[in-house]
Amino acid sequence: MTLQQLKYVVKAVECGSISEAAKQLFISQPSLSNAIKEIEAELGIEIFSRSAKGIALSIDGAEFLSYARQVVEQSELLEQRYKDKKPSRRLCSISTQHYAFSVNAFVNLVRLTDVDEYEFTLRETRTYEIIEDVKNMRSEIGILYLNGFNEKVIIKLLRENHLTFNPLFTASPHVFISSENPLAGKSFVTLKELEDYPYLSFEQGEFNSFYFSEEILSTVYHKKSIRVSDRATLFNLLIGLNGYTICTGVLSSDLNGSSIISVPLETEESMTVGWITNSKAVLSRFASGYIDELKRLIAEYGFDVLS
Repeated sequence: MTLQQLKYVVKAVECGSISEAAKQLFISQPSLSNAIKEIEAELGIEIFSRSAKGIALSIDGAEFLSYARQVVEQSELLEQRYKDKKPSRRLCSISTQHYAFSVNAFVNLVRLTDVDEYEFTLRETRTYEIIEDVKNMRSEIGILYLNGFNEKVIIKLLRENHLTFNPLFTASPHVFISSENPLAGKSFVTLKELEDYPYLSFEQGEFNSFYFSEEILSTVYHKKSIRVSDRATLFNLLIGLNGYTICTGVLSSDLNGSSIISVPLETEESMTVGWITNSKAVLSRFASGYIDELKRLIAEYGFDVLS
């Protein structure tokens, strides 16, 4: 096993495909595939499971990747020390449901980064894809929520994929509405009061199950319903159509201004937001720094940090 082979594995995971990794490494696809197969044969493990859809990290592969990244990073530090080599680009990827606080923490992480070059990725994406990203180590961390309705299904899926849920905070459901909405002045709102307003939610693609919904109370019937794919569109519709969405209530005025407000929803339900990690992986210092920023922000918003 060589350092170059370790770099090949790391690059394949970053790209999500053998062909794209080979292209970026300026080698042929068969050469890259053979190099990875040589490591697998030498160690007696399968790093990637292969299918018509491409590659995915195996359980052993996720653990191997953690060690491979550490070795590659240490070799780069040696080269910087003794060869005066320019520091390599630092990498970190996060996948999250559509939360303003997760973006805010990411902004703070980037501002605090003390390296000359970096390549960070923040994916605001669908629930199932967050799980897939962390399973296959395309992202080190995934942000999602659990509640009494979806917990059994989500936890089962996480366990099957050797992922761990780490609770961050528990929130009572709120609604986001325009500051001009007739309900904006109320101390709380009910579902009955909301029924004539358009209900906005994030679409979940082929995994559009109630259990994967980003919005709590997903089985409640709505006379007017609009699904969107990104947070900017949802916020525009909150204002333009006097719509509403159900959420944690954590809203960043620094990022979103004062045109959207949060109002408590009358319900006995609650939701626990947390981050998921691959149980076989060791987090980079940037991923650990992101978690620290999440905890700090949540505490600033007045929530009790759970872990």
